[in-house]
Amino acid sequence: MLDVQGIMDVLPHRYPFLFVDRIIELDEGKRIVGIKNVSIDEPFFQGHFPGEPVMPGVLVLEAMGQTAGVLAFRAMGKEAEGKGVYLMSMNRVKFRRPVVPGDQLRLELDVVKHRGMIWAFIGKALVGDHVAAEAEILATIMDKEVGER
Repeated sequence: MLDVQGIMDVLPHRYPFLFVDRIIELDEGKRIVGIKNVSIDEPFFQGHFPGEPVMPGVLVLEAMGQTAGVLAFRAMGKEAEGKGVYLMSMNRVKFRRPVVPGDQLRLELDVVKHRGMIWAFIGKALVGDHVAAEAEILATIMDKEVGER
């Protein structure tokens, strides 16, 4: 559906802070599924934790947020041109299992509500059939000059 180049056309993130490799499902305005392949080469594994690498939970959440951002930005079309997607909040966050090198994260997000430039999602990050993390996410689309809508 969208490869990494298509994702970078939408999101401003770049290596080492782009945490979505591919979008495999996109029902614009409703649902999105992204993939993050977790490699031992990720820079954060050097310090988190030496000898026992675990992807930081906050980065799993960031991957979910980036995936949600792709959906919101694509759904807004021309209205979003020249703007950026910014996370507003993450609620009811739960971590269920560690994410380690070799895992493939499946990032599934569903739109709960959309009003104007504000988007609410419910999402989960899965490794195989197991939930690694889940959260409610609120995001907005606004001018890249932070604070201006």
